[in-house]
Amino acid sequence: MYTCRATTASHEDHMACAIDLARKGRGATAPNPCVGAVLVDKEGFIVAGGWHTRYGALHAERECLATARAKGIDPTGMTMYVTLEPCNHHGKTPPCTEAIIEAGIAKVFIGTRDPNPVAAGGVEKLEKHGISVETGVLEQECKDLIADFLLWQHSHSTYNIVKMAATLDGKIASRHRVPEPVSCPESFNRVHLLRSMVDAVVVGGGTFRADNPSLTCRLDNLDDNFEQPYAVIVTSNLPEEPNDYTILCDRPERTIFFTDNETARTPLADKLRERGTRVWPLPGEPGELKLSVGFERLRAEIGCHYTLVEGGGGLAMQCAAQSVADEIVHFVTPRILGDDAAPAAYSGRGEARMADAINYRISRSERTGKDMMLVLMPQ
Repeated sequence: MYTCRATTASHEDHMACAIDLARKGRGATAPNPCVGAVLVDKEGFIVAGGWHTRYGALHAERECLATARAKGIDPTGMTMYVTLEPCNHHGKTPPCTEAIIEAGIAKVFIGTRDPNPVAAGGVEKLEKHGISVETGVLEQECKDLIADFLLWQHSHSTYNIVKMAATLDGKIASRHRVPEPVSCPESFNRVHLLRSMVDAVVVGGGTFRADNPSLTCRLDNLDDNFEQPYAVIVTSNLPEEPNDYTILCDRPERTIFFTDNETARTPLADKLRERGTRVWPLPGEPGELKLSVGFERLRAEIGCHYTLVEGGGGLAMQCAAQSVADEIVHFVTPRILGDDAAPAAYSGRGEARMADAINYRISRSERTGKDMMLVLMPQ
């Protein structure tokens, strides 16, 4: 847990601690938002913290207060920092506003208001009971925390995270396109953390054929009941020999092909379906499939909330161009390849002016070993 003093830590510092806690629940809370909370005593120390650990479990505020009580701490008169407005309705758990009021909290700092009208109204409820409330602390960072929740509320799509690792000159492999690491082991581990929280990993046909990937999460501390994500391959060239591919041998029933309408009606498609593999036709021509249709079907038929797109530069560019890249996690490694023939991180668009660039903003950045990880959101 964090121990920040008020004399050296600002409101933003305390909220940043709550944001760090919120991220611990990402994935497990879907389709609810991830939320974090910390409790600060009158001397300015963070004495307890909590986060929404999984869907149906205690919300962050109640988890934080439960942690305080387990440590023998009386929260009366203390201050709480919470990334999202405390809920004011009965859902799977009672309203968090009631827990805050009953605990005798004197002041609450909130990152962002709740956009869900069913759960909103927490600020007014707290103020009605004499609790001082201030909103908008690290508001953009807290809004980014619930970008997935907002998408699920207003669309039928999965939340799609595009992962990319590239050299300083934007290359993701040598011109020979053989499987070899681009980024450092710490970045590799972060990718598997992402795989542990998503419901499906998506690659293009080129990556599928060249790398023969397993697309599994290979962390050491996985729960016994952990279920590997679905493998989704976007291609109009279905494999003629399924037994040549690891995914189709190990878990054919958890593999899905996004392909064009004509290819979906071929004997090769039927051969895959006989193994339990799904072959879904999408509108559009080969290389330009309408990916949003596939993502919506993933959510509707399989209950997927997150995908991790790990394909090459062509698929990454398609996601960006079709506005289905809801978040980009881009690892920059301090290496220079300098080969014009090596594949680029984002490619296949054709001639474009700088005015035609697809713009993103940096939501956050951090070191991962010798690399830099950038998390980008649509602008």
